[in-house]
Amino acid sequence: MKLSVLVFINALAVAITLSMVNFYFQHKWYDVTVTFFLSFIVSYIVFYYLIEKYVYSKVKLIYKLIHNLKLGRDLRDALGESTSTDPIGDVEQEVKEWAREKKSEIEELRSQEKFRREFLSNISHEFKTPLFAIQGYIEAVMDDEFEDTEMAMQFLKKAERNLDRLSYLIKDLDEISKLESGEIPINYSRFKINDLIKEIFEQLELKARQHDVKLIFKQKYDDPIMVTADREKISQVLTNLIDNSFKYGKQGGSTAVSLFELHDQVLVEVTDDGAGINEKHLPRLFERFFRIDSHRSREVGGSGLGLAIVKHIIEAHQQTINVRSTEGVGSTFGFTLQKVKQSPFQVIPVLHS
Repeated sequence: MKLSVLVFINALAVAITLSMVNFYFQHKWYDVTVTFFLSFIVSYIVFYYLIEKYVYSKVKLIYKLIHNLKLGRDLRDALGESTSTDPIGDVEQEVKEWAREKKSEIEELRSQEKFRREFLSNISHEFKTPLFAIQGYIEAVMDDEFEDTEMAMQFLKKAERNLDRLSYLIKDLDEISKLESGEIPINYSRFKINDLIKEIFEQLELKARQHDVKLIFKQKYDDPIMVTADREKISQVLTNLIDNSFKYGKQGGSTAVSLFELHDQVLVEVTDDGAGINEKHLPRLFERFFRIDSHRSREVGGSGLGLAIVKHIIEAHQQTINVRSTEGVGSTFGFTLQKVKQSPFQVIPVLHS
């Protein structure tokens, strides 16, 4: 509401009140009229002065301070002349908006605090387990004083495996940290995604046999599809996803990789026919150290950071990754890559027999 309107309403209210009182005692319309106009004029002047000096100017200053602070300006900038014609309404709007932003910030901070506590709890547990195991094996060997050399060698080998696990944890944590901070650059190049998938299948063929899992990449995907990405990091993404399907798939099952050409992207999907994942766990699947079945996860090994690394690599490419799963049916992880656009003037060589 504008200042003049506010003052007018207050002055009118005072003038009407005094006129009614005058009419009650005098019953003279002339006196009532004079009283009305005099009281209206005096009240208007007094209210205008008081509201302008002690209320409106302060409200304008508050509005300007809030507005300028929201924009990140210096406090001195907030003391200039305001261009607003309705600072009270603007203050109300600014305060409501500011309150919404603060509420959102508080909720985000609470969420981050919860994530921090869970992360610290998880990481301490992940480090504590192999450390205690190493300590136990070494103490057992020292207490035995190497009298039973065969047992000592078994314990030392177990300690070595736990050291390897610690090494994987530290390496993966360091990689995630560098991906988040942008320290690891994305080296874009053009390559055939089909060829990369076939290379990874060859590398993981022995491991697939050990898990009794069949790798499937259908012939219909043999036509070369060029993408622009960091070949080494996408190789890591595919390796992690396929290896993950071995760990949580079923014996005698299969892992299939499929390609789908979109408008300017290529969708790569890795599908297994394992136990599947409960829908309530899907939103947290890419969190660090999140495990659906902690006991089985420790049996199959790994740092618990593989999917988190995959997510960071894909997001560093400005692409997306998603998962869909049905318990008892299997899971599908899909991610997009930038497709290389072929020139309409590209010459296709013709082979003559």
